Parts: sequence; C-alpha cells; structure tokens
Amino acid sequence: MEKSIDPGTDNAVNINNLAEYIRTTCDYREHDPGTLSPLTLAYIGDTVFDLVIRTRVVTRGQAPVNRLHKASSRIVNATTQSAMIHELLPKLTEEELSIYKRGRNAKSHSTAKNASVNDYKAATGFEALLGWLYLKGDFGRITELVLPVIPEYE
Repeated sequence: MEKSIDPGTDNAVNINNLAEYIRTTCDYREHDPGTLSPLTLAYIGDTVFDLVIRTRVVTRGQAPVNRLHKASSRIVNATTQSAMIHELLPKLTEEELSIYKRGRNAKSHSTAKNASVNDYKAATGFEALLGWLYLKGDFGRITELVLPVIPEYE
C-alpha cells in the first residue's frame, strides 16, 4: 500500500525533513556516506545546493522563469561555490573538512566552462560536503552553513 504524506491519514510518513522523506520513499539503503566516492558525493551535493538556492530564489517572489534561472545561476556556479567554501572553512568540523578535502582532491575528468581549475576543485569539495551532509540526513547543518553566506552573492 502506498503511504501518504498527508499527516492526517493513518498511513502517513513521519517527515522530519526532505532528506528523510526522499530516503524513505526511494528505499535508500543505509550505509556510511563517507564510504562513497567524493565525486559521487559531489554529484548529489550539486543537486542539494541547487535545490537550496532555487528554493531561496523562488521564495523571494513571483518572477518570470528566465529571471529565476539567472538569479540561481549567479550563485550555483564553481566560482561562487569556491568563494563560499573558503568563507566556511573555519566553521567546519574536522570530519567535514576531511570530506571537503577528499572532494577537492578527487580526480575529475571534467572542468567548469567558466571557472579556474582551483575554483572548480574547491566547488567540487563544497558539493561533496553538501552531498555527505545530505546523505547523513543533516539538512539542518547544510542550511546552517550555506544560508548565512548566500546574501553576499545574491
């Protein structure tokens, strides 16, 4: 039987956060996200960051989709992500810093169109960190780190 997300039904899923809901409905197999490759973490982290930014842009008010996309694109790019992670480094725990460095040092076979190699590597580390936090179910830490620095780039 399909479960409802409506809290008023008997089959409702207890949704504490988006990550929990997605893991529950997608039958995510629990394992240590730190064992995933850093590029896999960056792959999911890229989407997590994009979702946070798009949500913030949309909540700013109605606008044509093209304008929403341009506003998001000013933030969701390697150069901005690199600048953000450099601001956040002093606030990271040792474990978070380790995940960031694994992502930054990963051997990627692609590069960003409009960013330096160093910015691209730092952005990959940033995305790996976000992916790791997401898969751990720690959306609170993601927003704790990211939301305070976003206004500088809007």
